[in-house]
Amino acid sequence: QVQLVESGGGLVQAGGSLRLSCAASGRTFSTYDMGWFRQAPGKEEREFVAFISWRGGRTIYADSVKGRFTISRDNAKNTVYLQMNSLKPEDTAVYYCAADHSVFQYRASSFGSWGQGTQVTVSS
Repeated sequence: QVQLVESGGGLVQAGGSLRLSCAASGRTFSTYDMGWFRQAPGKEEREFVAFISWRGGRTIYADSVKGRFTISRDNAKNTVYLQMNSLKPEDTAVYYCAADHSVFQYRASSFGSWGQGTQVTVSS
């Protein structure tokens, strides 16, 4: 399995931007499909946010973030990013990156490797 470490979270005002990073260990990062999920306060389930395939050719977004968030990856740096623009208070959550192979269903149960999460707080 790949080890994942998220960074880049913080406190931002509504309308602001943040870029999250997820650094992966190991030489096989480029073979993994990657996803971003979030878990809002008081919610039990992790909500799908964005997905990028191992070569970067397929990207999928939740409707709630489409047009505001962009997922990308740099396989040479073993890193996946989530650029978040026009942030809203409802984007407040702990954000997790996840990895697995051959992902075609964009839900938490499709991913076997997870990071520890990074907190994003958007104030109104």
